[in-house]
This record gives sequence, structure tokens and C-alpha cells, in this order.
Amino acid sequence: MKLLKTLLRWLLGLLLALALLLAVNTLGRRSRQIEVAPLPQLAVDEHAAAEHLAAAIRHQTISAEGEARRDQFMALHAQLQRDYPRLHALLRREQVGASSLLYSWPGSDAAAKPVLWLAHQDVVPVAPGTESQWQQPPFAGVVRDGYIWGRGAWDNKSNLISQMEALELLAASGFKPRRTLYLAFGADEELGGLQGAAVIAKLLQSRGVKLESVLDEGLVITEGIVPGLKPPAALIGIAEKGYLSVELKALSTPGHSSMPPTPGSSAIGMMAQALQQLDQHQLPAGLRGIAREMFETLAPEMDGFQRVALSNLWLFGPVVQRQLEAKASSNALLRTTTALTIVKAGNKDNVLPGEAEATVNFRLLPGDSIAAVLGHVRQALPDANRFTLSTVPGSSEPSPVSPSDAPAYQQLARGIREVFPGTLVAPGLMTAATDSRHFAALSEHIYRFSPVRAGPDDLARFHGTNERIASRNLVEMIRFYHRLATLSTQ
Repeated sequence: MKLLKTLLRWLLGLLLALALLLAVNTLGRRSRQIEVAPLPQLAVDEHAAAEHLAAAIRHQTISAEGEARRDQFMALHAQLQRDYPRLHALLRREQVGASSLLYSWPGSDAAAKPVLWLAHQDVVPVAPGTESQWQQPPFAGVVRDGYIWGRGAWDNKSNLISQMEALELLAASGFKPRRTLYLAFGADEELGGLQGAAVIAKLLQSRGVKLESVLDEGLVITEGIVPGLKPPAALIGIAEKGYLSVELKALSTPGHSSMPPTPGSSAIGMMAQALQQLDQHQLPAGLRGIAREMFETLAPEMDGFQRVALSNLWLFGPVVQRQLEAKASSNALLRTTTALTIVKAGNKDNVLPGEAEATVNFRLLPGDSIAAVLGHVRQALPDANRFTLSTVPGSSEPSPVSPSDAPAYQQLARGIREVFPGTLVAPGLMTAATDSRHFAALSEHIYRFSPVRAGPDDLARFHGTNERIASRNLVEMIRFYHRLATLSTQ
């Protein structure tokens, strides 16, 4: 009995020590947020800005239709020249390739590295058969109920128009940047940017340009999306995942379905085994790198158990990781993802096909590589000699990770906190591909952020039905770019 009491006292002491350690770690973590005063609200003509965005939406700059839509891009260019006369009087404008644009606002200090803002003119098509599900026609550019509706309202004409609106206001005020400011508006971002942003990057590189920083579309201001976090959270993408699509082809002897081969040795059977292996044995996940930095930045701002758990990942890391892996959006932050996207085989119900084809798409976490993923795929093949493997054009390695303590990041954070009072700022990982990856050789400070407010109901609108943006948010975007220009070019 005495031994039991001693053990219980030891156990109680350990529990108390653990509780104390958790409390110290939780309460001892200070906020990483920049303390700033909200800016006085810049006067913006909300009606005019909304109408300018609506007009831009009416130009059906659908990237998937290529040259068939070039007239729409030219009409958008003409609109920009009409709507922003002061800007066009001050800035040098170059048309790059068929439809992309490069603007240059020369700075007063030729020795200072320039900054570059990106946006893209093209939009994705509307999914056939969904047109009737839109509350407003997708290319009508309707302003109603406090929103601008239509394809491109979010991705990405709101960024393009708000940048132009902000610089038009600065031009009218007599503002003169110390650093040169570039605007690059690609026309094929949704197709990979090879004819737009990539060409602009090579053009700047040929001129010997080295950039202080690059800002492209990316993560947004989340509202009610991060569990345990009440304030809005602006996530700045400090890196983006790589992109790789692998085409697999399984080869077998064709024949009659009445005499099938042994199980698993037909083309379809071998492909099924390979795809099952890839789907069920994905690349390893880990609460590390950018994901860990993001959660550790947000931890002091959270409530309840989320704050305790994220402040003590040394203990709760495995539990937190399992929870994050259970959701598609957060799972993508932890690993290189595997997505089975295309399968083709056979053309008649009584014929065994001689080959089966499949495409698997991977989004590579920083730290992984295309070579490593290809090795992972080869290991999944049941009989490597009966498969051919190739990569689809357009692959890219994960981007370098830009520092979150650099002046360019801090300027972004300050601008967000000043224009969106009470909003938290944290680094994040961009899981999709952007035009910014083409500028990796020109700058070590590449960030991906769109000053767009997004709640749980808004995420499905991205590339989806009923895309829209609030006109009051458009005003905030203009104020943000106006402030960022004064911070980043001085």
C-alpha cells in the first residue's frame, strides 16, 4: 500500500509538472504580429472601381481558347488605357508576345532594385452545363447586391484592376517612386504562363534586371476557416508547391475476353494495381517547414485546446497531424499529394486491350523533387518491364522558400495590418501554381497574396460557379495596393 501511494504521488507530481510545462509554453508564446495603427481610409470611388472591374469581366479573356480570343484581350487593353489615363501617361507600356503586358514606372534611384507586381488577364472557362446555375451570367459583369459578379471577379481581374486603380490614384497625387515598379499582366497563367510570364521574366533577365521582391496572386484573408481562430487571418505564400503529371502505360498481350490471363497480368489489371499502390501509399506527411511556421505563428492568437496543442507540438504534434491529414485542404500542406486524374483502356467489352493508360498528378512539397517522386512511382509498378513512364510537359520543381523576416514580407504584413485592422498575418504555402515561379531567378523574395476576403462559402467559387467579389472588398484591395506601393518603392 505504501508503494502504491508513493507511485501515485510520483504520478501526480509528473502530471502537475506536465500541466505547468504546457501552461508555460502556451502562455509564454508571444504574438508575432506587427503592432501598427490603422491607416486613415483612403478616399476611393467605389462605384467607379466596381464598374471598371465589371467592364473587365465582360471581355471574355478565356485562356483555354488561345488565339480565338485575342480580340477580347485587345479590348481589355483598350479599356485599361481609357480608364487609367494618368497611369498610361507616366508608365512605359510594352506588349509582350500576343497579349501579355509589361508596365514600368521608373524610380528615382537607378541603383535600387525594382519591385514587381503580377496579375493575369486570362480566366478559366465556365464548366459546360453550369451556366444556368449562375445567379448572374458569368460574363455579363453585373454589379448587384454589393458584389461584382462574373468569371474573373476573384481570379484574377480584381487584383489587376485594383492595382491599376491604386496606381492611378498615386499618379494623380504626384507620387514618385524611389524604386522602379513593374506590373506584369500575363495572358496565359491558367495554361502555365509559358507564353506570358515566362517570356516577361526572360525579357527582364536579358536587360540585367534583379528584383527586390515579387508579389503575385496567392493565399487570401480567411474568415472563419481556421479552427480556433476568431480574427481574420491573412496568409502570405512564401513558397509554392511543384507540379508534376506522370503518364503511365501498361503493356500486355491483347486477346479475347473469353480467355483472360491470370489475375493482375492484363494491362488493366496491372494498371489497377499500380494506381491502387500510388493511391494507398502516398508520400509521407509531416508537420514541418512552412506548415509548422504557419501554425506556430497563429498559435498565440487561438483559443482553447487549439492554442495549447499548437503551442506544444513536441507533445501534441502527432494528434494535430492526424487531424490535419483528415481534411483535403490541410493535408495538402503536409505532403506531396497524389491525385489519380485520367484513366484510359479498352474500346470493346469482349476484347482485352493491349495497353492501359493513366495520368497521375503530384503537387510537390518544398524539399521534395521530381526525381524523388518518379522513383516513388517506379516502386509502385507491379512489373516495371511492362510499363512505360513519361512526364507531361509543364512540370516544375517546388519553388524556393522566401524568408518571412525579409523587409518585403514585413512590408506586406504592415500593409495588411494597416488596411485590414485586426487581421492576423502568417506565412503559408501556396498549393497551386502561379506565374511567380517564372521569376525565381530574378528575386529571392517572392510572395503570393491576394487581399481578398474569403469565408467557408466562398472557396467553392474559385474556378467555380457564381464567382464574385464584394465591392467594399475591392475598395480595400485598392487601399492595400496604394499603401504597399508607398511602402515597397521608397
